[in-house]
Amino acid sequence: MHVLLCEDDDLIASGICAGLSAQGLTVDRVASASQARQMLQTAKFDVMILDLGLPDEDGLKLLRRLRQQGEILPVLVLTARDAVPDRVDGPQARPDGYHPKPLDLPDPA
Repeated sequence: MHVLLCEDDDLIASGICAGLSAQGLTVDRVASASQARQMLQTAKFDVMILDLGLPDEDGLKLLRRLRQQGEILPVLVLTARDAVPDRVDGPQARPDGYHPKPLDLPDPA
Protein backbone atom coordinates (compact mmCIF):
# COMPACT_ATOMS: atom_id res chain seq x y z
CA MET A 1 0.00 0.00 0.00
CA HIS A 2 1.30 3.45 -0.94
CA VAL A 3 0.52 6.22 1.57
CA LEU A 4 0.84 9.97 1.10
CA LEU A 5 1.44 11.59 4.48
CA CYS A 6 0.82 15.34 4.55
CA GLU A 7 2.18 16.45 7.94
CA ASP A 8 4.31 19.52 8.61
CA ASP A 9 5.60 18.51 12.07
CA ASP A 10 8.86 16.59 11.56
CA LEU A 11 8.65 14.66 14.83
CA ILE A 12 5.07 13.53 14.28
CA ALA A 13 5.77 12.70 10.63
CA SER A 14 8.83 10.61 11.46
CA GLY A 15 6.85 8.61 14.02
CA ILE A 16 3.98 7.97 11.62
CA CYS A 17 6.38 7.05 8.79
CA ALA A 18 8.28 4.66 11.06
CA GLY A 19 5.09 3.02 12.33
CA LEU A 20 3.55 2.59 8.90
CA SER A 21 6.80 1.39 7.35
CA ALA A 22 7.14 -1.18 10.14
CA GLN A 23 3.72 -2.48 9.06
CA GLY A 24 5.02 -2.93 5.50
CA LEU A 25 3.52 0.20 3.96
CA THR A 26 5.34 2.57 1.60
CA VAL A 27 5.09 6.18 2.80
CA ASP A 28 5.88 9.41 0.97
CA ARG A 29 5.78 12.45 3.23
CA VAL A 30 5.13 16.06 2.29
CA ALA A 31 4.89 19.06 4.59
CA SER A 32 2.46 21.36 2.78
CA ALA A 33 -0.75 21.42 0.79
CA SER A 34 1.06 22.57 -2.34
CA GLN A 35 3.48 19.63 -2.08
CA ALA A 36 0.53 17.25 -1.59
CA ARG A 37 -1.21 18.56 -4.72
CA GLN A 38 2.03 18.13 -6.67
CA MET A 39 2.56 14.57 -5.43
CA LEU A 40 -1.02 13.62 -6.27
CA GLN A 41 -0.38 14.71 -9.86
CA THR A 42 2.83 12.71 -10.23
CA ALA A 43 2.27 9.46 -8.31
CA LYS A 44 -0.48 6.97 -7.46
CA PHE A 45 -1.43 6.57 -3.81
CA ASP A 46 -3.83 4.22 -2.05
CA VAL A 47 -4.59 6.61 0.81
CA MET A 48 -3.63 10.04 2.11
CA ILE A 49 -3.16 10.93 5.77
CA LEU A 50 -3.83 14.65 6.06
CA ASP A 51 -2.98 17.03 8.86
CA LEU A 52 -5.24 20.09 9.00
CA GLY A 53 -2.71 22.60 10.31
CA LEU A 54 -0.50 23.04 7.26
CA PRO A 55 1.72 26.07 6.73
CA ASP A 56 0.37 27.15 3.32
CA GLU A 57 -3.29 26.12 3.39
CA ASP A 58 -5.79 24.67 5.80
CA GLY A 59 -6.05 20.91 5.32
CA LEU A 60 -9.86 21.03 5.19
CA LYS A 61 -9.68 23.55 2.37
CA LEU A 62 -7.30 21.25 0.50
CA LEU A 63 -9.61 18.28 1.06
CA ARG A 64 -12.68 20.21 -0.10
CA ARG A 65 -10.85 21.29 -3.25
CA LEU A 66 -9.72 17.74 -3.99
CA ARG A 67 -13.27 16.42 -3.57
CA GLN A 68 -14.66 19.19 -5.79
CA GLN A 69 -12.15 18.15 -8.47
CA GLY A 70 -13.45 14.59 -8.30
CA GLU A 71 -10.56 13.09 -6.31
CA ILE A 72 -11.78 9.82 -4.78
CA LEU A 73 -8.56 8.90 -2.96
CA PRO A 74 -9.39 7.80 0.60
CA VAL A 75 -8.30 10.54 3.01
CA LEU A 76 -7.73 10.06 6.73
CA VAL A 77 -7.69 13.37 8.60
CA LEU A 78 -5.33 13.37 11.55
CA THR A 79 -5.59 16.50 13.67
CA ALA A 80 -5.03 18.08 17.05
CA ARG A 81 -8.16 20.20 16.50
CA ASP A 82 -10.84 19.09 18.90
CA ALA A 83 -13.16 22.08 19.25
CA VAL A 84 -16.82 21.53 18.40
CA PRO A 85 -16.70 23.60 15.17
CA ASP A 86 -13.74 21.51 13.96
CA ARG A 87 -15.52 18.26 14.76
CA VAL A 88 -18.52 19.51 12.77
CA ASP A 89 -16.68 21.10 9.81
CA GLY A 90 -14.17 18.27 9.42
CA PRO A 91 -16.61 15.52 8.43
CA GLN A 92 -18.46 17.90 6.09
CA ALA A 93 -15.30 18.04 3.94
CA ARG A 94 -15.91 14.30 3.27
CA PRO A 95 -12.85 12.62 4.74
CA ASP A 96 -12.93 8.84 4.97
CA GLY A 97 -11.80 9.02 8.59
CA TYR A 98 -11.25 11.76 11.17
CA HIS A 99 -8.89 10.96 14.05
CA PRO A 100 -7.47 13.10 16.83
CA LYS A 101 -3.79 13.37 17.68
CA PRO A 102 -1.91 11.85 19.32
CA LEU A 103 -2.10 8.69 17.28
CA ASP A 104 -1.25 5.36 18.84
CA LEU A 105 0.30 2.80 16.50
CA PRO A 106 0.61 -0.86 17.50
CA ASP A 107 4.03 -2.40 17.99
CA PRO A 108 5.15 -4.20 14.82
CA ALA A 109 5.79 -7.40 16.79
